[in-house]
Amino acid sequence: MDLLKDLHQRGLVNQITDEEGLEKHLKENQVTLYCGFDPTADSLHIGHLLPILMLKRFQKAGHRPIALVGGGTGMIGDPSGRSSERQLNEASVVKEFSERIKDQLAKVLNFEEGENAAVARNNHEWLSQMTIIDFLRDTGKHFGVNYMLAKDSVESRIEQGISFTEFSYMILQSLDFQKLYEKENCTLQIGGSDQWGNITAGLELLRRTAAGEQEVKAYGMTMPLITKADGTKFGKTAGGAVWLDPEKTSPYEFYQFWINADDRDVIRFLKYFTFLSMEEISELEKEVENQPEKRVAQRRLAEEMTKLVHDEEALNQAERITEALFSGDIKTLSGKEIEQGFKDVPAFTSEVKDPQLLDLLVEAGISSSKRQAREDISNGAIYINGERNQDMKHTINENDRIEDRFTIIRRGKKKYFLIRYK
Repeated sequence: MDLLKDLHQRGLVNQITDEEGLEKHLKENQVTLYCGFDPTADSLHIGHLLPILMLKRFQKAGHRPIALVGGGTGMIGDPSGRSSERQLNEASVVKEFSERIKDQLAKVLNFEEGENAAVARNNHEWLSQMTIIDFLRDTGKHFGVNYMLAKDSVESRIEQGISFTEFSYMILQSLDFQKLYEKENCTLQIGGSDQWGNITAGLELLRRTAAGEQEVKAYGMTMPLITKADGTKFGKTAGGAVWLDPEKTSPYEFYQFWINADDRDVIRFLKYFTFLSMEEISELEKEVENQPEKRVAQRRLAEEMTKLVHDEEALNQAERITEALFSGDIKTLSGKEIEQGFKDVPAFTSEVKDPQLLDLLVEAGISSSKRQAREDISNGAIYINGERNQDMKHTINENDRIEDRFTIIRRGKKKYFLIRYK
């Protein structure tokens, strides 16, 4: 497989420091490459997926990826792509975040098998051992202030202000490349387009510190910034970021994010995020053009991504919830699936285990008054777990409770309410 050709076809290449040299390097060697992930939260989100999957693409092509968790740089804060200073976390928090992120990376990358098994490293290992004198004498002296000021990540912040702490981030990331080059024979750093300045600074440090050696063969590569056709930020929903942690974003919500992809975005996302062949993606593109209402491409995208980030069981669960909500057959869902599928609907906790339906509609705010509740029931607008109920004297009973914990009441076509029981 011609890896660089495939990456270009998918639109995954933004910039390469020396494309001809890198192409030759990849064909002649098993290349060790790295990408860094700073632990700024307790989970990665889908904005991190592109670089993670890029590492996986290189791994599938026979190369050796290093996932570098920034336990050290995460204490400092990367100014790239930001208009203000990051809030600094305590060391214990950064350490906890680092462990969680390492576990998430292991779900996508193969850390266990083969001669090109992925490796996890943490830059806290070398940055925490360095004294300020070491930093200034051995590394800082190689960076001119004018050179650093010219980098986009710094230049864009000059007017708003940038602390010396964040100003020095570029040097620390450069030091990571130097350490991995020396310790792991790592010759390629990849990252998002906003990392170009940091990556090229790292290459400059390698060249300046390689006195007496042969010419340094090391490269940098960036991926494009992901944008959505409607102008909204990729990876954000009304509820906030789409996280890789299933406790923060359930597999159902994760699945829904992808299945709701705009027709104008879905083919690009299939190229970026999945390992489907370009031929198969081309067939899906025809489906979008000819039968967009069937959303075949979106379903395939949602399937591939949910299976990749979570697993087959999570995908099946997400599909069951989706189908149940579409068909109205709520009774087929488990309690866990109810919690996922109805996480964001209005909820009410009933003090009574077997309440009168009429009373429950008013108490839960489903109907505005008893008169309205009677009207809703008689008009057939009330559904219990997907089944219409027009019994004015109905009492909620064990048959109406899922796992004895939940009842889903629907008013009209789309207004769902989750009833919990104490």
